[in-house]
Amino acid sequence: MMSFIDPSTLILASVIVFFGALTQSLIGFGLAVVASPLLYIVNPQLVPVPIIVMGFAISAMTLYRERGHLQFNGLQYALLGRIPGGFVGAGLLLFAPQAILGLIIAAIVYIAVILSVYKITAPINRVSLFIAGVFSGIFGNIAAIGGPPMAILLAGQDASQFRAALSAFFVFSSLIALAILAVVGLVEIKHLWLSLMLLPSVISGYLVSGLLINHVDKNKTRLATLVLCSISATVLVVKSVMALAS
Repeated sequence: MMSFIDPSTLILASVIVFFGALTQSLIGFGLAVVASPLLYIVNPQLVPVPIIVMGFAISAMTLYRERGHLQFNGLQYALLGRIPGGFVGAGLLLFAPQAILGLIIAAIVYIAVILSVYKITAPINRVSLFIAGVFSGIFGNIAAIGGPPMAILLAGQDASQFRAALSAFFVFSSLIALAILAVVGLVEIKHLWLSLMLLPSVISGYLVSGLLINHVDKNKTRLATLVLCSISATVLVVKSVMALAS
C-alpha cells in the first residue's frame, strides 16, 4: 500500500493538508488553494483526485457545523456550470501540458484578485453563478482549485453564510468532479488509498478550527480569500516556469 508514496513524503503532505483544512474550515475554502500547488510539487499523484476527496470531507464537516446559515440562493446554477467546466478541465488534464495549464490558471486567479481588490464585482444571479461554476469546474478538475471563482463572487456575504454556501457547493461539486474524472479514466485505486491516509490531517484541521471560528469576521475572510488566491497563483507560476525551463 505504501509502495507509491514514501513515509517522509506522506508526513510532509499531511502537514500541508492540515493547514489547508484549517484554512478551509475557517473561511469556507482554502484546502485546495493552500495545498494543491504544494502537494503537486511534493508528489504529482496527490493532485487532483486525493485533494478533491479531502475537499469533500472537509466541506461536509463544515457544512454540518454551518447548516443553520445555509441559503442556497441559486447555488444549483453554479453546480450546473460545474458539469461542462469539469469536462473541459478533464480534457485539458488529459491533453494539455501541465506547465501551460498552471500558467493559465494563475493568470485567471490574478485577474480575479485584481477585480476583487478594485471591487469590480459581478451581481450574484443565475448567469454569474453558472459562469463561476464553469470556471470552478475547469480549475477544479485540473488542479482541484475550484474555490477562487466562487469565493470571489460570494465574498461580500456574511462570514457564516459564506462558509455555509461554499461548503454546500463543494460537497456537490466534489462528487461531480470525481464522477467526471472517473469517466475519463483518471481515478485509480492508489488515489483512494492516498486520500484515506491523509484524512486524519483533514479531521485534525477541522477540529482545531473549532477553537478559532468565532474570531473570524467578514473583512478578514475577504482578505484571507485574496491572499490565498495570490499565494496559490504565485506557486503555480513558479512551478510552471520551472517545468517549462527543464
